[in-house]
Amino acid sequence: MKQDTAATSGTNTSTALDPRGIDGFLGTRAPIGMDVVVVGLIALLPVLGWSILQARAGRYALHKRLQVFIISALLAAILVFEIDVRLVSDWKARAAVSPWWPGGVLTALGIHLIFSVSTLVLLAWVTWEALTRFPVPPTPGPHGPRHRLMARVAALDLVLTALTGAIFYWLAFVSG
Repeated sequence: MKQDTAATSGTNTSTALDPRGIDGFLGTRAPIGMDVVVVGLIALLPVLGWSILQARAGRYALHKRLQVFIISALLAAILVFEIDVRLVSDWKARAAVSPWWPGGVLTALGIHLIFSVSTLVLLAWVTWEALTRFPVPPTPGPHGPRHRLMARVAALDLVLTALTGAIFYWLAFVSG
């Protein structure tokens, strides 16, 4: 609630923000950064699947563009998320009304962080190696078998990141 800081003039000059931050757009208790990340992760899964199909079909240049898009979108979502939860929104205050707070919410967050951090590391590694080891335009080469193996691990990790993120989101901001 804003207070009138100019009582003598009768005008409201307060610029205080809601200490809980900016509400998300999904109609839950989540702040906007959480909504951006959960929607982004889920939306990127079909793009990931399509990208894999493009590589299998020999459309390596399109596969490369889609993968660069995926990692760029993930980095942008992480940036929005980190700014929101570190500087703007109090996600813990929003999650505290959940019947799963704190044990279930924090456990789900811990599990999610294992997958999200490993996904970021794997995607960065696979992307860096692909950009430095495959020719331009991309064609199959000696790095292909290793790339396929590491990319499969990274893709599975991304799916698990989205799944565990959705579970955390539901426990923290939807249930209750």
